[in-house]
Amino acid sequence: MDTDERDVVTEDFTTPDGGETGGVVSAFGRQLKLLRQRAGLERDAFGKLVGYSPSSIASFEQGRRIPSPRAIDKADEVLDAGGLLKAMKEEVAKAQYPAFFRDMAVLEAKAVGLCEYAVQVVPGLLQTEEYARAVLQLRRPVLDDEVIEQRVVARLARQEIYSRRQPPLLSFLIEEAVLHRPIGGRAVLRGQLEQVLLVAHNRNVDVQVMPTDREDHVGLAGAFTMIDADSGRRLAYAEAQGDSRLYSDHVKVHELGSRYGILRAQALTPRESLAHIEGLLGAV
Repeated sequence: MDTDERDVVTEDFTTPDGGETGGVVSAFGRQLKLLRQRAGLERDAFGKLVGYSPSSIASFEQGRRIPSPRAIDKADEVLDAGGLLKAMKEEVAKAQYPAFFRDMAVLEAKAVGLCEYAVQVVPGLLQTEEYARAVLQLRRPVLDDEVIEQRVVARLARQEIYSRRQPPLLSFLIEEAVLHRPIGGRAVLRGQLEQVLLVAHNRNVDVQVMPTDREDHVGLAGAFTMIDADSGRRLAYAEAQGDSRLYSDHVKVHELGSRYGILRAQALTPRESLAHIEGLLGAV
């Protein structure tokens, strides 16, 4: 496999389902083809200019594969599209996520603050590649290998949030049991704990552990995330069993925000939490 093909596998995604988002991908593909033909380029010549194989270009044009943001930017430049392709970039990018998470993914990418309470697995923004793949492999019904790889890449792409010029303030509150659960095996768990410690040393990130032996605990209703949007609004998000809900009602958002504040008070402090995770790491 040549370099161009390797780039495609790791950076572009097969559309996971149809519906409205699948239609956006198909429309983008048709537009790409028309612009390529207008420029008088065959697929192999165009592929060389943008760094992709002719078969990959065909997949983009036929709506079978989702191009990365980098590929879209390069295609717009090469085809002198005047921003036409770039204007569709955000909608095309949403297709890499499962349907229930797409709106949240857009909000997360632009948020100025996020507070996530995790009860089953390590939050996606903290996951290693190996841990993310292990989590997705445990899904039932079973996901296709291609869909698993697509979602792993998409999950890791979310972590570009740490590289933003003005990164958001991030708070992660994790149930202690999550940090003991050896999803993927002990070696994967060890790597995941190391990753949590590494990210937690960023100045804009707080990680707290909720000990299993706490008698006072207001989070028994399940996981949720608070979102401080770039618009200035505060929202809340929760998901379970493949369904999700985004809350904008002031009363509900205030209720969940208050609950998160109490949970933080009941959990270990950030410094205590890091020491606790280091202890867990030494025992893995």
